[in-house]
Amino acid sequence: MFTSINPATGEQREAIPEIDDGGVNFALERAQTAFRSWRDSDIARRTELLIAIADRFEANKRHLAETCTAEMGKPIAQAIAEVEKCVAGFRYYAEQGPAHLEPVTIDTASGKAVARWLPQGPVLAIMPWNFPYWQVVRFLAPTILAGNVGLLKHASITQGCAALIQQMVSTAGAPDGVFQNLPIKSDKVSDIIADDRVVAATLTGSEGAGAKVAEAAGRALKKVVLELGGSDPLIVMPSADMDAAVKNAVKARVQNAGQSCICAKRMIVHSDVYDEFLDRFAEGMKAVRIGDPMDENTELGPLSSIGQRDAVLEQVARAKEAGATLLFGAEKIDREGAWMTPGVLTDVPRDSETAQEEVFGPVAMVFKAGDIDEAIAIANDVPYGLGSSVFTQDEAEIERFVRDIEAGMTAVNTMLASTPEAPFGGVKRSGHGRELGPWGLHEFMNLKSVMYGGGQAGGD
Repeated sequence: MFTSINPATGEQREAIPEIDDGGVNFALERAQTAFRSWRDSDIARRTELLIAIADRFEANKRHLAETCTAEMGKPIAQAIAEVEKCVAGFRYYAEQGPAHLEPVTIDTASGKAVARWLPQGPVLAIMPWNFPYWQVVRFLAPTILAGNVGLLKHASITQGCAALIQQMVSTAGAPDGVFQNLPIKSDKVSDIIADDRVVAATLTGSEGAGAKVAEAAGRALKKVVLELGGSDPLIVMPSADMDAAVKNAVKARVQNAGQSCICAKRMIVHSDVYDEFLDRFAEGMKAVRIGDPMDENTELGPLSSIGQRDAVLEQVARAKEAGATLLFGAEKIDREGAWMTPGVLTDVPRDSETAQEEVFGPVAMVFKAGDIDEAIAIANDVPYGLGSSVFTQDEAEIERFVRDIEAGMTAVNTMLASTPEAPFGGVKRSGHGRELGPWGLHEFMNLKSVMYGGGQAGGD
């Protein structure tokens, strides 16, 4: 059984039963059967389904958001925004996706060739709790448009959200087996990846989980996309708009209680503006509104679980032992649930455990850099390379950061955020492959070259 605990109150929510091996096998059979017909559906039918799912998400926005808040603590305003992004994601692939599947005619030395995108089969998605709807939509919308079918293994603490996604897809009119939620534990994932009925896997999660999924996919010689952890830098240079830099830095550390892979965790500030930034950033962090996550004015709710909260507090303790200074905060709040105050660490040794890890909570590390070279060196001095943000008005500095920061994404003078249209993913130990945009659509498709002879040009 799966049971979720409301992290704001400590109350247990309804239990959801786990399916057994027979249930998994039945789901794989359904997926294989569904693929045989769904792959032959025309693009208009697929986009029609995407629009219908978007409509279901929009019509049930409040209920979806409240379930998310109750299961993992996301403040309700942020949960509503997440559902709205899901609606935008489905609509993007319905409206813009078909153009990315058009065949391309190529002139060759011997005649004509056509490159075509074709579906491959059932794709398994292993998804986390921190954005329990949006992470799934990033895989699900392109899967449906591609003509593939989807299987979801969601996080244990957000099984209510997973069930609602299944409900939205089913009531939108999806054919049986096109998308299935599998309430299973992690120990079944490797066997599902190895099963011949599954063609690929995608995971968003921790570095450890990614290594296990990659190992299983490697043994089975199957494609895998991994979006793993990040310890994203936010760099502030002397020419920066300080109001924007501070505002975005604070938001990055408290959005979703700091539990976002791409929200900046390490603030790297040029020495000329370090004191000003630190004073204003600390003031902004102290002013964050902590409260009931069901209150639309709340900016910081509980973390997803007591275990997650305690893991962050342990990282702070280890940083202090290594010589870091806790400027303020990062303390347990004496109330039922997974509550803590936001905090700021300075003077963190760059080779310390905490500096090299991802701090998945509302605690920031602030580093001082003497020049752009040192700022880039600090930014790259971690095993991760997911996202990054830079604040500067200097065009030459922007080009240096974009070129030299080892990351899959860089935001300039704003906080990094995912969007349906742009590729999303990282380098180094943050994973490989891309989600979103045409790149995410193509990840699990067969790019087939069709060669024509005898003067035939082939497809249009």
